[in-house]
Amino acid sequence: MAGNETQADINNIQQLLVQIERVARGSDRISLRMVLPILGQRSFAPILIFAGLITVAPVLGDIPGVPTIMGAFVVLTVAQLLFRKQHIWLPRWMLDRSIASEKVVKVSQWCCRPARYIDRLLRPRLEFMVRTMGTYAIAVTCFLIGLLMPMMEVIPFTANGAGAAFTIFGLALIADDGLLALMAFAFIVGFIALGVFGLL
Repeated sequence: MAGNETQADINNIQQLLVQIERVARGSDRISLRMVLPILGQRSFAPILIFAGLITVAPVLGDIPGVPTIMGAFVVLTVAQLLFRKQHIWLPRWMLDRSIASEKVVKVSQWCCRPARYIDRLLRPRLEFMVRTMGTYAIAVTCFLIGLLMPMMEVIPFTANGAGAAFTIFGLALIADDGLLALMAFAFIVGFIALGVFGLL
């Protein structure tokens, strides 16, 4: 998984967007192989935010196959982090799957203003929710969501909801914001309840 970029310190969503846009502007197409060194191979939070933003963004998340790839990315990453692997292994087909850089730049610019607002709201609180067992619960939850992503592609808006959950959890971890983690769990419960109600 070699790349020309080095891992940057990602402390909020704006910094992540800037780094991804910088990579995107250097090539016609951008792949996971190009982005992973920026996210870091032991940095769970930026990986979740990246996968979430790609999935929830209308320009990218609606491309067939993208939610499934992001779900598989999260599943493989979480599984290896839980087993304390020092380096994340991803299959070549996933690393080399690319999308037009122009779309990534457009999404980054679209997210810039709300990201600035969101970053100002984040702060350390209820930190037990993002420590030890809290982090484990988040990881397992994201693992299960990732497994369901292929099925979500055929149900309108569910993949976007999963992407929102990834993003919220990632932001909670990156900011040590346990209140946001609680909101993410509540969002998932509400999302499931809405789905069950819809089926009934």
